[in-house]
Amino acid sequence: MAGLLRPPGAVARSRGIGGLTLMPIAADVVLGANVTIHHPSLVNLYGCRIGNDVKIGAFVEIQKGAVVGDRCKISSHSFVCEGVTIEDDVFVGHGVMFTNDPYPRATTGGRLQGDADWAVVPTTVRRGASIGSGAVIRCGVTLGEHSMIGAGAVVTHDVPPHAIVAGVPARTIGDARAKGTSA
Repeated sequence: MAGLLRPPGAVARSRGIGGLTLMPIAADVVLGANVTIHHPSLVNLYGCRIGNDVKIGAFVEIQKGAVVGDRCKISSHSFVCEGVTIEDDVFVGHGVMFTNDPYPRATTGGRLQGDADWAVVPTTVRRGASIGSGAVIRCGVTLGEHSMIGAGAVVTHDVPPHAIVAGVPARTIGDARAKGTSA
């Protein structure tokens, strides 16, 4: 994934409606070529790496250490936390939530937790996967290549390549190749 690391204080530019638009994103974001952020003043990107030809909707947060591959679409109101790797050609629907801690707590021993009190559990979304709106992806899972996650699903286990899953908890209901929806 080709990208450019901007020096501190630099501002990225990306094509938006009406030409070039300034993006108030952190200087440590590695941004690929031709990234489109439809409402750049309404996103929160910091310490992440975004591939080439990616489209990011409004009210999206992508945290430090997250990686988004080339030709992905991250729809509005989605949350991509630290530890998430999204490979190339992935679709993330509106309001998709990733997690990175299986047992989150605010405090430990009566004090607020800090970075030393927990470890990030990584999640991987393989090439060509599609995640429907409102899905929740629990940390530590892998979504297989060209898998399809139904809207509103809660994914708690790995999803095989080409599987279609839906429900709470998500269960396999089909094969994307049989539906003609898999490359």
